[in-house]
Amino acid sequence: MSRLWFSESLETVATFWRVARSDGVTLGFTTHDGDLWFDGVLHRAVPGMMPSAIRRSADLEPDSAEVEGALSHESISSADLAAGRFDGARVAIGVVDWESLENHVLYRGAIGSVTEEASKFTAQLFSRKAELQHDPVPRTSPTCRAAFCGPGCTLSAVRYTHRATVISAQLNQNALTVSSATDPALFLGGTLRVCDGALAGQSAEIISVSGSQLVLSSPLDEAPVAGTRLRLTEGCDRTIATCASRFANAINFQGEPYLPGNDMIARYPSSSA
Repeated sequence: MSRLWFSESLETVATFWRVARSDGVTLGFTTHDGDLWFDGVLHRAVPGMMPSAIRRSADLEPDSAEVEGALSHESISSADLAAGRFDGARVAIGVVDWESLENHVLYRGAIGSVTEEASKFTAQLFSRKAELQHDPVPRTSPTCRAAFCGPGCTLSAVRYTHRATVISAQLNQNALTVSSATDPALFLGGTLRVCDGALAGQSAEIISVSGSQLVLSSPLDEAPVAGTRLRLTEGCDRTIATCASRFANAINFQGEPYLPGNDMIARYPSSSA
């Protein structure tokens, strides 16, 4: 039988929230005056951080919520917020009995944007119902719609993922010079993920390659030191020619490369035809 919360005049209840970042780090917090361990996560006591009112509706409109507070805990630093480590992180907010540790999640969503002002931050949250606004119907396209090595592509991500190390960083060019046994040209359109150091867990798309220099899609807040380990995933230009010749995977091509385009409508008949 589920518990009826706030049915008594005095309850041992606190608010908790968990943040699962895209770099694999999960953080837990609670408004209780002591740390609480439940669901396999240590929820740190942060009384100065409070979620706003959570609005839940019965229709398909996304529920709304915000979290704001002081940058008082070492696990939420201004540098991490500026680096985007919390952007897109999954969030769960609920209530917990600090004596029995019985808990119930009231809200699930993701962090949309984070603003910082006067040593305080405000995070805007998007509920899971926002995913219902996504149109799942695929559109015809001359290029492949599948994510490289993802569903539909069927190629093995392990086969096209390689190790590398940083030789030097060029912050003014937003680029890294790397050492890799694989031809760097194959990484164009792929991804780079930092495995250790101050930027560990951060990833970016590789938008340009010049020799051993990889230009990244997102800016580097600081330069990784030489020898920093990287994980590089090869890229794909999503054309049928590349899919067939480089990967021998044309049978799984998720596109319509030979479908006539809209330019066919604008063509005029020719007397010589």
